[in-house]
Amino acid sequence: MTGRQEPYYVDYDRDFGLSGLTEAFALSPAPENTGAALGLVTEKLDAYDLECLVDSVDHLSADERGILGYDASHDGWGYADDLREDVRALVESPLTDEAIRAVWRAAAGGVWDPAAYGMSARDWLRRVDETCAARPPRKIPGRRPAPSSWWGARPPTADGIRDDVVAEIRSCRERSAGSLPSPDTLSALEEVAARVHPDLGFRLLLRVLKAHSVRIEKARYDRFQALGERFGHPAPLIDFGLDIAWPPLDTARRDATWDFGLSHLAGQAHQDWREDRQEVRKAAEGDDIGQTPGSAAAVLLEDALRLLRSALPDAAVTALWAGASDRSGRTDGRDWLRLIADVCRERLREAAPAYTPVVAPARTELADTVLREVRETASAVTDRIISPHWHPVPVTDVMDALEHVVTRIDPDLGFRLFLRVLNTLFVPLTQEQYDRYEAIGERFGYGEYHVSDVDYLVEAG
Repeated sequence: MTGRQEPYYVDYDRDFGLSGLTEAFALSPAPENTGAALGLVTEKLDAYDLECLVDSVDHLSADERGILGYDASHDGWGYADDLREDVRALVESPLTDEAIRAVWRAAAGGVWDPAAYGMSARDWLRRVDETCAARPPRKIPGRRPAPSSWWGARPPTADGIRDDVVAEIRSCRERSAGSLPSPDTLSALEEVAARVHPDLGFRLLLRVLKAHSVRIEKARYDRFQALGERFGHPAPLIDFGLDIAWPPLDTARRDATWDFGLSHLAGQAHQDWREDRQEVRKAAEGDDIGQTPGSAAAVLLEDALRLLRSALPDAAVTALWAGASDRSGRTDGRDWLRLIADVCRERLREAAPAYTPVVAPARTELADTVLREVRETASAVTDRIISPHWHPVPVTDVMDALEHVVTRIDPDLGFRLFLRVLNTLFVPLTQEQYDRYEAIGERFGYGEYHVSDVDYLVEAG
């Protein structure tokens, strides 16, 4: 690392600022006095700085750490600066002390009320600010201090996003659930969003809903995720601790952003990867953001059962897996599918015990369309071999197995495995072919980035 140094970026992957602090209070025993409460603030600052440190500099050499200004005695990544930004915004706001107190108490789960110790809400926040100010300032100029900030400054506030946050807070009043926070708390939250900053109002709204264990319907959850994306927040900031009323598992619902099922598992294979329970378990637990828990296991199980219950010969199953994963000669195809099914059932017993696996009828309307694409590629790769130096498998065996899947089992599964085979063989594609694949993926209801896994194969025109 020589010459001019670019700003170093570290993003939080969970809640941060004042809402992150209230989370620490809500998840801890009630402090016995003001000193203990401020001690909890210090613990939170230390924990966040350490988390940023581990994520950010562990991979750097000693020289690189020196260039970045890293000091082992104190990392100085600056979470205190971000907390101060939220705190000072409230202290300097036109909100009444009682409104600030209502928001703090609700977000912190009621475990710490400054009024019980002779302090106003503003006095308490000033003590928090003093605790933050006593720490060394951020050492790395230009670091992105929080997902909602760019180059140390909050992005310009659009009236639209402010209005959307306020609308979400107001809509909470229409719910009849007894677990909702008080109308005064909701009014105070609305003031934070409207008169202080919509980002802070949004994060505190989430903390209040989590602290009160308010169950959120899926439609509202989706709106929260959309708002979080607009603020630049990571999905776990919304997810962690939120009680979501998930819809029942349904393998016909296509809500994964990327690949899924058996084709996704094949895409995880790499040089050190093994066909074992641990790898299957990772895939079975890989629910996408916004998916009902157990979704990944359910679709993977359905793919495995389709092939297990089919008339596809054992050798063809093995060749199919080899072509999709580039892992020839490692395992018997049907034994592998049985292991997959076993692990998926295990995961579903934990995540969705009421779910009964059902293999839905195949969607056959696109069989001819997918078959044309498979045959066009098959004619161009007849002389290719999967793993030519290790249990070689003729590509013709793989393509024949794909044809069987497309015409006799499930065109959807066949097309997803076909895309994986294209990756294995590095088959050059024309833009016209890729456009057709995208159209097929759209008709199957695939996520935004599913087919784009093969866009790097498109030859420059």
